[in-house]
Amino acid sequence: MERFTRKKKSSSIPNINRFFSNKYFLLPIVLISSIFLGLIGYIMIIFAGNYVIDDTKLIMDSTTTLVDEEGKPITKLFFENREIVTIDEIPKHVQQAFVAVEDQRFYEHRGIDVRAIGRAVYRDIITRSKAEGGSTLTQQLAKNVFLTNEKSWLRKTKEAVIAINLERRYTKDEILEMYLNQIYFGHGAYGVEAASKFYFNKSTKDLTIEQGALLAALPKAPNGYSPINHPIVAKERRDLVISLMHRNGFLEAEEAIALQGKTLGVQIVEQKENQAYLTYIDMVVEEAAALYGLTNEELHRGGYSITVPMNVVAQDVAFELFQQDEYFPGKKESVEGSFVLMDQDTGGVLAVMGGRNYVTQGINRVSIKRQPGSTFKPLAVYAPAIEEATYEPYSLLTDKLLSYDGYEPRNYHHKYLDKVSMYDAVRDSLNAPAVWTLNELGIKKSKGYLEKMDLSIPDNGLAIALGGLKEGVTPLELTKAYRNFGKNGKVVEPHFIKEIKNRSGEVIASAKTEEKQVFSPQTAWSMTRMLEGVVEEGTAQAGSIKGDLAGKTGTTNYPNVEGAIKDTWFVGYTPTIVGTVWMGYDVTTKEQYLTGGGSFPTKLFKDIIRESGLDNQMFSVPVGVIDLEEPIKLHSIDEINASMTFRAFGLFTAVLNWSTSDDKRIVYRIYSVDDETVTLVDEVTGKGTFEIEHVNVFSAPSYYVVPYNIQTEQEGEPSKMVKPTFR
Repeated sequence: MERFTRKKKSSSIPNINRFFSNKYFLLPIVLISSIFLGLIGYIMIIFAGNYVIDDTKLIMDSTTTLVDEEGKPITKLFFENREIVTIDEIPKHVQQAFVAVEDQRFYEHRGIDVRAIGRAVYRDIITRSKAEGGSTLTQQLAKNVFLTNEKSWLRKTKEAVIAINLERRYTKDEILEMYLNQIYFGHGAYGVEAASKFYFNKSTKDLTIEQGALLAALPKAPNGYSPINHPIVAKERRDLVISLMHRNGFLEAEEAIALQGKTLGVQIVEQKENQAYLTYIDMVVEEAAALYGLTNEELHRGGYSITVPMNVVAQDVAFELFQQDEYFPGKKESVEGSFVLMDQDTGGVLAVMGGRNYVTQGINRVSIKRQPGSTFKPLAVYAPAIEEATYEPYSLLTDKLLSYDGYEPRNYHHKYLDKVSMYDAVRDSLNAPAVWTLNELGIKKSKGYLEKMDLSIPDNGLAIALGGLKEGVTPLELTKAYRNFGKNGKVVEPHFIKEIKNRSGEVIASAKTEEKQVFSPQTAWSMTRMLEGVVEEGTAQAGSIKGDLAGKTGTTNYPNVEGAIKDTWFVGYTPTIVGTVWMGYDVTTKEQYLTGGGSFPTKLFKDIIRESGLDNQMFSVPVGVIDLEEPIKLHSIDEINASMTFRAFGLFTAVLNWSTSDDKRIVYRIYSVDDETVTLVDEVTGKGTFEIEHVNVFSAPSYYVVPYNIQTEQEGEPSKMVKPTFR
């Protein structure tokens, strides 16, 4: 029994082993296990892919473009020169070229191509290396966006995982669009649109088949296949792409052969940094950050379209003239300068120069405070005095060498007229009358008006009248302030950005033109007429333009050297533009200082606006404003004679004749002198003759004539004295 039992037990084991070794039993187990493991693996791939994929990384850096108000491109801002285009803007033949050369089964696989991977693995084993190969377009996109260029099995695994998940999230068209916008084409061009414009000077939508094939030839080795550096190799590679397009059914054989016979036909358009625009670009970047919260990095990545009010012609002319030494008088070379030109109506900055050799993010002299000299007189003294109804343009001001608690302002020519009209004081840039007027007006009132123009200064002394400030003002601030004279007493904030659109074309920011009243229209217009006089007959006569111009010069002295100048200015405006030129050294020393004054910036300003075609405007009297008469200029009476005649009813009559001016507004006062007694006989207006009846011929008095200015209520120089005689 024991033997049977043992035998029976021992005989059952082989039967069980045979059962489990039966292929019909194992096959379902293996199949189920494979499916289970595959499902687990797929779930892990999805989970890992979702963990790795960051959708924000798919938002590619895009070039920001600055355009003028007509929409014409001016310059670009970018870290990577890329312009995003949609798949609908990319012709089918261009899409087909990339598919043919990079991923022929693109529309069939789901992210990875098993066949291609098999071939690549076989090559890797044979060559015992980790050579690139077998990557689909989707894998290339995954690698470029989410991974490094490390060559390892782990990276390839990650690449495959991400590719599979990209295919789950996006359509084939979306993936191809991202790929074509992302890849590098050499020579700084990222994406198919930037490459198309660089190599062919056209948009992607206008590419021919062979041009699309050349672009498709580049991504594998942008430098090695460059049509610029290696045109023969580039053509061979392009022709290979055309052959692959034929092999994949995208081209007929005859068409492919014809296309391969064409030259490369590249038309290179390099994006060069325009030195003339560097200051403007920097100020656009600054304004975008200050007003709209867009950082420099965001601007260079965000693909914005920024409309700027730049006048390209004026900007180019200013840059060209700033390079010419003849405009910049100095003891040594390296005289610096700055310039800003603004649209009167909108406040948009038309042109700006931060220096003669400005570099990006360098010293921007448009924003550096300097002592403004006499350019400050209209703002701090004369306009406030008129606005306060204290004085009028032809009111007489004291022109004497006076001391104000030890402060003794002197006229630059050291001459004093005792009394001078405001008009003449402005025209001739006299210092003594300006300080006297500010003293009469009061510093507090003056600063009140300055603050309305956003010219807040810490100074509290009479030197304010002459622009002798501790900190000074910037050229941009002066331009803003002078705008009020040409626009009815209103200031507006200058701006460098008119409008910003995001990459979707939506307007996300725009300039606001908000005016602020500082002076009445009457005061502003009176100042304009006086400042016209400065240009026509005063200190700003240098240079020439076609139309009207009002403005003011200014200089500050360097006290350590006799006759040396530290800063020199001109601020000017027409009905349409207003701007400022400053000249000087960054640091003035005994060895380097200016040797010329206001005539130099004046001429430069006039030459810029003339050569830009901005000088042909004429001032017109604003509605509701009383025009300022032309100033009356008294002349000397060089000729005078007196004769005696007999008239029937007037008996003996003295007849006086004298030389007159063309200005018929001048009044002539006739005085008689008898026994040293001077008597005003009468006065006539605009005439050079006068008769005095009933003269005693035995003791006839002598006579002389004095011209009289009705505006200033001043008499001029008297004529010589004459005694009437019979002829």
